[in-house]
Amino acid sequence: MFRRPAVRSVVGMRFVLQLLSLVALSYLASAVVGAAGEHAWLTFALGLVATLGALAGYAWVVRRTERRPVDELGRRGALQALGRGSVVGLVLFAVVIGAIALGGDYHVAGWGSVGDAVWLFGFLAPAAVTEELLFRGVLFRHVEQWFGTWAALVSTGLVFGMAHLLNPDATLWGALSIAVEAGGMLGAAYVATRTLWLPIGLHFAWNFAESGIFGTEVSGNIDRHGLLDAATSGSVLISGGKFGPEASIYALLVCLAVTAFLLRVARRRGHLVPARLPRRGRVAAGVTCTRA
Repeated sequence: MFRRPAVRSVVGMRFVLQLLSLVALSYLASAVVGAAGEHAWLTFALGLVATLGALAGYAWVVRRTERRPVDELGRRGALQALGRGSVVGLVLFAVVIGAIALGGDYHVAGWGSVGDAVWLFGFLAPAAVTEELLFRGVLFRHVEQWFGTWAALVSTGLVFGMAHLLNPDATLWGALSIAVEAGGMLGAAYVATRTLWLPIGLHFAWNFAESGIFGTEVSGNIDRHGLLDAATSGSVLISGGKFGPEASIYALLVCLAVTAFLLRVARRRGHLVPARLPRRGRVAAGVTCTRA
């Protein structure tokens, strides 16, 4: 009769170990990249090292704690999914910035710097990867196992958005926008594919397009111009203000549309996990909660 509490205790400990390990990996990756300072190509190189190290660290921790193959980082189809996510991320942000520009609230002063774009690539790559490993690989995956897909989308999306309140130019509207658009879209990308490669590609490419290409601020944290020296103006609802275009209503609408599409794909593939009812409720209702 002590079996169920014991199992819950083991699962809870596993979750805590993975969470702490990924937080440590995130700080380590940040420290590695930070060691390069303002040197563009060194930041690029160390960023790649930190990215690969974070992926290897996640795989090692999951294998050790769950005793299973790390299918969410499987090699088969990884490059295709990563590339597909990157293309979609670039296109989505281009659509958002194009909509802002049509309203006259995006202004390009001239060319920026290739060196700054290289620096941003190295800085943003490990940040996007470690965030996906932590929020989708650990938090989302465990919450979904316990409470189902919908609860995981809402709760981890909120946590992801609120985490951005720590950024220098953060706003509550910006954090809520991130919670809905990024938390929802990236979570749905994982559910639809059951791998982390698509959300990693989406996350990184969106952020890089935002600063490395179009020269706007990223989540109230990075105000560094890449290939274009540009700025936004006008209504916060349209341009996103100091938080960046992620807080724009256009970004919200575009990402919600993609989220809906990905969840439709997930449902068609049988990837949605139902909420777990109490044991008596399941027996009474005749419901079997199996994961596709």
